[in-house]
Amino acid sequence: MANIELQGLVKSYGKTMAVHGIDLDIADGEFVVLVGPSGCGKSTTLRMIAGLEDITDGTLRIGGEVVNEREPKQRNIAMVFQNYAIYPHLSVGQNIGFGLYTARLSKAEKDQRILATAKILGMEDLLKRRPAELSGGQRQRVAIGRAMVRDPVAFLFDEPLSNLDAQLRAQMRIEIKRLHQRLGTTIVYVTHDQIEAMTMADKIVVMRDGRILQVGTPTDLYENPVDVFTARFIGSPSMNLVPGKAAGNTLTATGATVAGLESGRAIGDVLIGVRPHDLVVGEAGAPGLSLSGAVTAVEPLGSETLVHLDIAGTEVIATAPGKLVPKVGGTITAAAPPGSLYLFDAATEQSLGRL
Repeated sequence: MANIELQGLVKSYGKTMAVHGIDLDIADGEFVVLVGPSGCGKSTTLRMIAGLEDITDGTLRIGGEVVNEREPKQRNIAMVFQNYAIYPHLSVGQNIGFGLYTARLSKAEKDQRILATAKILGMEDLLKRRPAELSGGQRQRVAIGRAMVRDPVAFLFDEPLSNLDAQLRAQMRIEIKRLHQRLGTTIVYVTHDQIEAMTMADKIVVMRDGRILQVGTPTDLYENPVDVFTARFIGSPSMNLVPGKAAGNTLTATGATVAGLESGRAIGDVLIGVRPHDLVVGEAGAPGLSLSGAVTAVEPLGSETLVHLDIAGTEVIATAPGKLVPKVGGTITAAAPPGSLYLFDAATEQSLGRL
């Protein structure tokens, strides 16, 4: 196992800068998820750690040693790719043991490692099968097993679940998390799926345009986003944003009623953020934020219903009890209490704190 340190890491392709001098410390045994939209630099960062991309500038340390110039095989890390990259003509056991092909181990030692790895993954009865006989989740476990068998100091995962259906993704999330808890090995995991990030990570790194916006635990990022992008990217459905104005201790919002709240300072145009699960369909009048608008769509989910509203031209999503399904075209009111609201500067989109 090993810690990984990124200091001023830069990646440029000619005049185009893909990663802008990022700094990040990943502790020994930590499960860190790099998350962000396509093109944000997360996979490029992972490939620099792996040695698959040259580092333009900055320093990369693994286990306290500078590895900028080391070949991938010299870094003692293992990478699991999106497309599995397993060999169809080899058995499960041969695929898992492929990384031991050049290792100076006896056949008995190699077989022992392969069997031990297969047992951890629950695949000891599948060692003689070919990949064509496996499900998507089983193939992904084979790819993970091939990385595990080498006993690396860190695992790198590059969107490993994106080719699986929703049910298999949920299952594999749990399996990878349990694997990490069992092995305690450092994991750096890249995804654009914030649900994967929230459910798996010890620490999440939110990236955008080759820069790190915020680093923290899933709870930190959900409860205290530093800007609008992070606030909307973390959490599903995304946070609602209602335009408003703050003048001294007076806060007003377009198409909304604000009661019992103080902005705290004169700052002009703002965005008031509220998560859909905090914006509940029902009677208004209590302190907090109250919105009334036309229902544009409903999404019954069983235990709750997501209600889409048009509030003075701004679409917001509110939550109603599962048995309540408002009619499209009707007008309803939803309210959020103090303590559940966020304030952002409309110009910079930076957080101004909670309300």
